[in-house]
Amino acid sequence: MEFKDYYQTLGLGKTASGKDIKQAYRKLARKFHPDVNPGDRAAESRFKEINEAYEVLGDPDKRRKYD
Repeated sequence: MEFKDYYQTLGLGKTASGKDIKQAYRKLARKFHPDVNPGDRAAESRFKEINEAYEVLGDPDKRRKYD
């Protein structure tokens, strides 16, 4: 399995706080949301990557295991 750098996906450094992670997620999710970009497969794919990254980094336990 290929390693995914979730920090890079959200455009953050490894020392980002929980608040920074949430802000970056919301900003990117709004930008790439399928309702905002109807029919754009690239935006839909990017949106899924952003959600996956936030699912891991947004949860303190999962983030600790990821790091």
